[in-house]
Amino acid sequence: MAYTTIDDPSAHFQTLLYTGNGANNRALTNDGNSDLQPDFVWIKERNSTSTHQWLDSSRGVALALSSPDTGADESYAYLDSFDSDGFTFDQSDGSTNENNNTFVAWQWKCNGGTTTSVSASGSGATQIVASTHQANTEAGFSIVTFTAPSIGSGNDFTVSHGLGGVPELIILKRRNGTSNWHVYHKGTGNLGATFLNLTNAFADAEYFGDTDPTSTVFSQSEGSATDPGHTLISYCFRSIKGYSRIGKYVGMGSDDGTFVYTGFKPAWVMIKRTNAVGAWEIYDTKRALYSNSPSSKDLQADSTGAENASTIGNGIDILSNGFKPTTGTLYLNGAASTYIYLAFAERPFVTSTGTPTTAR
Repeated sequence: MAYTTIDDPSAHFQTLLYTGNGANNRALTNDGNSDLQPDFVWIKERNSTSTHQWLDSSRGVALALSSPDTGADESYAYLDSFDSDGFTFDQSDGSTNENNNTFVAWQWKCNGGTTTSVSASGSGATQIVASTHQANTEAGFSIVTFTAPSIGSGNDFTVSHGLGGVPELIILKRRNGTSNWHVYHKGTGNLGATFLNLTNAFADAEYFGDTDPTSTVFSQSEGSATDPGHTLISYCFRSIKGYSRIGKYVGMGSDDGTFVYTGFKPAWVMIKRTNAVGAWEIYDTKRALYSNSPSSKDLQADSTGAENASTIGNGIDILSNGFKPTTGTLYLNGAASTYIYLAFAERPFVTSTGTPTTAR
């Protein structure tokens, strides 16, 4: 069996650091091994308070969602274009390009904005609604847009995702009005759900129809974000050996924390405590205090706050085949606490030809 099918993860995911200059029409170029034309760009100001900006090629450059805000699509052209190896700003907005402020842009490749339309079919809980998706099946990522049907409160419907495998993480947001950012994660199953914009523990909820996703569809229940006529977007992910991993672990409550095997050296990790309150902690190796550890340079998906950049030893260690918390605090490694994570690779532990990554 192959160790990985993706020898260069930078072809599908990259992190870019930059300093704002306040200028319109500014082009930024990625610095990974491969050129990357992004289809999903997630931008956060690092040294000041601002919202996270979510931009993607399915909605186009003229629309953005802001987290942890719960509002609708903003009709505001943050970008001019998604370029062959980066992106170009259209505005000098303070949350994406304010002069002298520092920013991070996490970027994923999907399908170059080329989408597939799925017609409505069936009835009842197995009804497939009309939807549009673009998918990168090689890297386990798709972006899906759809409109919720009128089927009666509490009833279920299904949505095609195009992943070519079973989604393990789904982030869903209403576009034409206010809603929380719904999250499904395989580590809690279909009875567990929470919100990316909140620190709440996972709880029994029917947001995803009390039904696990399949290789073709995921389920939704009418109500809240999915009331009839609501337009929605979902970002769907599944693990790809040597490139991405979606999983869970149990904390130890010590500074020598749980080792979490991913099968690659992570470039980016997001972690959430599930059994109690906990922030959505995000680490990446570009913001590291030293070459192999992001330490406590975390940003939080549920917060507009600036980057936390305190001392070494209060975050996670990045290893050649996984990561481990270096603190016993509750947000990463509380004793007997449960955590879910999403991670993307800087490089695989072993390449497709059997060459190992240098250990640490």
